[in-house]
Amino acid sequence: MKIEVLCGSILEVDVDVIVNPANSLGLMGGGVAGVIKRAGGEEIEKEAMAKAPIEVGSAVLTTAGRLKFKGVIHAPTMEEPAMETTEEKVRKAVRASLELADGIGFESIAMPGMGTGVGKLPFEVSAKVILEEIRGFQPKSLKRVVLVDIDQRMVEEWKRHL
Repeated sequence: MKIEVLCGSILEVDVDVIVNPANSLGLMGGGVAGVIKRAGGEEIEKEAMAKAPIEVGSAVLTTAGRLKFKGVIHAPTMEEPAMETTEEKVRKAVRASLELADGIGFESIAMPGMGTGVGKLPFEVSAKVILEEIRGFQPKSLKRVVLVDIDQRMVEEWKRHL
């Protein structure tokens, strides 16, 4: 699998599907989730909430609403909105995202820093965990993972760990 690192908005990346670092309730208030909901429409959150509770370690696919993607993968890094997260929860969320995207047959996925916003996980820890999970994953259909974040510090940590 090819791994690309970009600084910018996840909404601008050319991929099949994007990852929302979610909470188990499917609520899309702040951070990346809020950006996705505002740009893509309320139906994304409504569908995620209808599939809740989404356990940490699992992921669900919803519509992408008005966005250009084939869907949004909601992978919880925390049980409730604005909770602090852990390295293990982020690891499980990344793995669940890759498994779901690959299982559906997507060829490309974009993922932001996971757990680094309200989850308060340090960029270095998030970058290390995300790259370990991607490198350890054996895809059937996924060919490309784009790691993208608006925070240059996250981007630098991915590059450092690559």
